[in-house]
Amino acid sequence: MTADTIPADTVVNVPDAPGKRSSLGNILTITKREVSGYFASPVAYVFIVIFLLLAGFFTFMVSDFFDRGQASLVMFFAWHPWLYLFLVPAVGMRMWSEERRLGTIELLLTMPVTPWQAIVGKFLASWIVLILALALTFPLVITVNYLGNPDNGIIVAGYVGSVLLSGAYLSIAAMTSAMTRNQVVSFILSVVLCLFLILAGWPPVTDLLVHWANPWFVQAISAFSVMAHFDAIQKGVLDSRDLLYFISVIVFCLFTTSVILRTHRAG
Repeated sequence: MTADTIPADTVVNVPDAPGKRSSLGNILTITKREVSGYFASPVAYVFIVIFLLLAGFFTFMVSDFFDRGQASLVMFFAWHPWLYLFLVPAVGMRMWSEERRLGTIELLLTMPVTPWQAIVGKFLASWIVLILALALTFPLVITVNYLGNPDNGIIVAGYVGSVLLSGAYLSIAAMTSAMTRNQVVSFILSVVLCLFLILAGWPPVTDLLVHWANPWFVQAISAFSVMAHFDAIQKGVLDSRDLLYFISVIVFCLFTTSVILRTHRAG
């Protein structure tokens, strides 16, 4: 049939070009659903309140903020690796464990979305909750600017590092959540893995390793630590190597999550 023989009132459906619109649309749909789920339950509110209370307590009380006589948020960011150690796994432990426990993971994976789209969508939803909690600490920025003249560039870098740190912890929680349907087991596994990433470069641990291990081995272990990379960003240095480290951890853990989910799907 030629173009001349096609009736004028015939509607010709041209398929969408394979690619970005459908994939992005699926990711955004899952992200919106998951964010709504967080705020439909007490999970997001409890996390945000606990994070804000603990961050304020450690910054002003434990770190003697006012006695230091310095308008800086260095100690505020210094506690984040330890605060996130328990709070982030608590947010991420239900990411896939809940789906497996309720038996809805099979339904999700048979929908017209790829496992990778579902992984990214659920990860972004949890990350948005974490970023929102961090954004609500803006009164601290106002406080230090009122009390003195801080370097706001360093403060911005600290927030960037904190966002990346929370994303790295969350990707680990996503991976452990895909391993088991028990949320408590997922929480414990993610805490242990995140703790390893802290201790690998923590000065007391590296000082202990130096006494019985070769320096190259200690440096190799320290390279896997979030502390070295986070401390560098916290000082205001946005080095591409530090940014690449956090991005690599996130991508690797999400890729491992996809492999685990494909294994469950095949089984």
